[in-house]
Amino acid sequence: MTLLAALDRLAPLLSPTATGTLNARRLSGGASLETWAFDLDDGTPLILRRRPDGAPSRETAASLAQEAALIAAAGRTGAPVPIVERVCAPEDGLGEAFVMRRLEGETLGKRIVRDAAFDTIRPGLAQRCGEVLGQIHSAPLEALPPLATSDARGELARYEEIYRQTDAQRPTFEAAFRWLEASAPVPAAPVLVHGDFRNGNLMIHPEQGLVGVLDWELAHLGDPAEDLGWICVNSWRFGQWRRPVGGFGDYKALLEGYAHTRGSEIPLARMQFWQALGTLKWGVMCLMMYSSFATGADPSIERAMIGRRVSETEIDLVRLMEIMP
Repeated sequence: MTLLAALDRLAPLLSPTATGTLNARRLSGGASLETWAFDLDDGTPLILRRRPDGAPSRETAASLAQEAALIAAAGRTGAPVPIVERVCAPEDGLGEAFVMRRLEGETLGKRIVRDAAFDTIRPGLAQRCGEVLGQIHSAPLEALPPLATSDARGELARYEEIYRQTDAQRPTFEAAFRWLEASAPVPAAPVLVHGDFRNGNLMIHPEQGLVGVLDWELAHLGDPAEDLGWICVNSWRFGQWRRPVGGFGDYKALLEGYAHTRGSEIPLARMQFWQALGTLKWGVMCLMMYSSFATGADPSIERAMIGRRVSETEIDLVRLMEIMP
């Protein structure tokens, strides 16, 4: 059975007034996951997120059933997330998959930080991100599916092991590993961490602001400052480097928004530690992608272009080492 035929057969189970589907189109070409947009013939806009048969899953990634459960758990805290309509069963013929409501808005960071259409909502967006992270981090842990737990030293050790496997010798990375190891904060009580809270995974509406947090594949339990630091990594600012929060806001607004919702404050220094660790992690990821291009494992030009960004993360790390205590 084809994917389109499977969606048609599923339509009445997604809405009692639907008999089929329209306008199915693939939105992304990830290595392990596919995202499809489609409409029911009663007008309901939906998204299918699926793992094709035989596609590999990342070691640290949640299953799609777990991802759906996490979205639902985050929704119960009041955080803006899509409504999950169905976690697919084997008899649905779609493989490992779930269906959720499609949100209206923009995920492309370059447009969000520059286009005039977002001028009105940009000034309040950093505070709103802080508020939403405060909601996500308040999710009761006992209601979550099983998740891995990590802390700063664990993340450092994991990424240094990956870095050593590349046989690269990058003086800035070597210095950054030792600097971060020496300044790692005392572990915090673990919370639900989204794990990839940044431009690209945030649905932004030009009038309503942040309307959806997407892609929960890397969610885990960990330090709440991890999510706040990750959205401040320079690589997600799309050239607006003077605005450290996603290229649209400042640290103060993000931290105030978080404290307003969560009822507890996160020190700037702790958040910047995770910003630096996030920068180093992204640098190692870029290095891995270049290695896959250089060895021929993945000859796509995209891998070569991302590999070029290793040097950008080195510049960012040097700047952070200069300004942080």
